[in-house]
Amino acid sequence: MIKSMTGYGKAVLDITGRKLTIEIKTLNSKQLDLNMKIPGYFRDKEWEVRGLLTQRFERGKIDFFISTEVTGEMLSYSINHTLAVKYHEELKKLSHELHEEGSANMLSLVLKMPDVMQTSRDELSEHDWTSISAAIEQAISQTDTFRINEGKVLEEDMKLRVKNILQLLDAIEPFEKRRILDLRERLLRDFSKYSGDFNGSAPDQNRFEQELIYYLEKLDITEEKVRLLKHCQYFQETLQEPASQGKKLGFVTQEMGREINTIGSKASDAGIQQFVVQMKDELEKIKEQLGNIL
Repeated sequence: MIKSMTGYGKAVLDITGRKLTIEIKTLNSKQLDLNMKIPGYFRDKEWEVRGLLTQRFERGKIDFFISTEVTGEMLSYSINHTLAVKYHEELKKLSHELHEEGSANMLSLVLKMPDVMQTSRDELSEHDWTSISAAIEQAISQTDTFRINEGKVLEEDMKLRVKNILQLLDAIEPFEKRRILDLRERLLRDFSKYSGDFNGSAPDQNRFEQELIYYLEKLDITEEKVRLLKHCQYFQETLQEPASQGKKLGFVTQEMGREINTIGSKASDAGIQQFVVQMKDELEKIKEQLGNIL
């Protein structure tokens, strides 16, 4: 199974006095790159969330957001009496010094002072956290499903590319046989043409045959073709593994590219070179897709 590194998931949750929106966006990256933006009252849960995301998303650029909208429906308020009394005493003292005793606005001023009015909206209960954790799991599952669906598209495309490479490999066969025959005939013809230039001493025919066989063996591409076939088959098998194997597939494509390049360097034939160029083009398209695979 192939998974893309591109994904998106979202969950919306209503809890006490708040509406939370949880979003996850993922993109391709060679390593795990996690970016989190969460409200301040989630700080004590940050490492728990980070651990969950790291476990579920092995690789890629991960953007995790939690945005909060305060509804105010169930907010509870309280007054910090100790602090309010302290503010009141200070204000009375100041009023006396300024000869403005008995100010009618003193109570309203006290209530507006910092930290006198306290609200529980920045407190996260365990019950709330249980609901939030479930919503985070929902967003992760959506992202994972998105990645799987994207991976199916990439998998079909890569299967097609490998199939094209195998077809091009088969198409080389008639050109290869003709190439060896043409090369042998040309060498024999040149040997006959230049064998009279040895100052009366006839060249050793057996030695020539040995050198000819050795030369043709060096230009033979049978082993490279067999290895390329095996690599393509292994690539197809790896696509079917239960876990996504982006890095492993990358290593296999390196071996495929090595065999294709060797075939191109050995085959001094214009027809075969055209097939080699087409195989390289298909392989590059596979590599482009692998850059976005987990």
